[in-house]
Amino acid sequence: MKSLVQGMMAVAALALLPLAYAGQPLTDGKGAPLVHLNVAAAGWNGSTLPGVEGRDYAFPDATYLDKWQKAGIRVIRFGIVWERLQPTLNGDFAPVYAQRLDTFFAQAAAHNMGVIFDVHNFGRWNGNSVIGTSAAPTSAFQDLSRRVAQRWGNNPGLHGYDLMNEPYGDADTYWKANAQAGINGVRAFDKVHPIYVEGRAFSNTTSYPTLNADLLTLTDPSNNLVYSGHMYLDPGSSGQYNKPITGTFDPMIGVNRAKPFVEWLALNHKRGQIGEFGVPDDDPRWLTGMDNLLAYLHDHCVPLAYWAAGPLWGKDRVAIEPINGVARPQWPVLSKWLVKTNTCP
Repeated sequence: MKSLVQGMMAVAALALLPLAYAGQPLTDGKGAPLVHLNVAAAGWNGSTLPGVEGRDYAFPDATYLDKWQKAGIRVIRFGIVWERLQPTLNGDFAPVYAQRLDTFFAQAAAHNMGVIFDVHNFGRWNGNSVIGTSAAPTSAFQDLSRRVAQRWGNNPGLHGYDLMNEPYGDADTYWKANAQAGINGVRAFDKVHPIYVEGRAFSNTTSYPTLNADLLTLTDPSNNLVYSGHMYLDPGSSGQYNKPITGTFDPMIGVNRAKPFVEWLALNHKRGQIGEFGVPDDDPRWLTGMDNLLAYLHDHCVPLAYWAAGPLWGKDRVAIEPINGVARPQWPVLSKWLVKTNTCP
């Protein structure tokens, strides 16, 4: 099996893949790509604030998106760190960081891609201040969302807004109010683009329906919300993959972990996305699990954003960033779903 995977990798050079969605609208409706891609760069090392560009975090260079455009990727989820963009609550954006984002949006637009703007802060400000408390008021989060939409809402490189990455712990208490404030902030300037709403407890797909029923009552005057769940295949769905597979591996584990979320979406007539998912490159059984998951999501019209690409990953086992121009073992499985016909309503 290992040699088969390596052989697939060798023939799946990114430059040889078709431009599957060139010229099609960047929406989550009919014709939209099933596979999205996380690019982790500007949100890297969020525990080091503000951090130094080039050491603690990075922005992709001018040619970075070339390979992904050729590969057929059309939607990029791009994480940022709130404190780097807005160093003072309710204050102006940091000029250099914001300008780097301007540049990345321009690069995406030039490559016929759309960016999901992801506030990668886990429901917190400045590390430990939970959004919704006096140290980080809900109004400040609404201010951030308003300013983001004001600056980038009409940008041709924008696909949508992911309000907040993986709120958890104490942040869960305030998440409904914060999510509504984020929606209100965005809609003050942008009535068009989709807003992605993650859930409590790291937005885990298996617990999403039981922990986030109240999010169904969120109001969006544009009626353009997309609920976003996260999942991985290791124990606890943490994405760490600290231990190898032992015993019998269930190739349907991904499907079974996605089902509660996907069925909840269908029951409530809501749109959804798997905002983060990834598997290691060192055991082909993980790839089988991913393939089965993608088949299931395809049949239920739920896109998946792979975690992750980006210039700082090195040889990380879960990353899909090519190494020395060679595609990772996950890519042949992921890429075949780029060209599947999407017949979603």
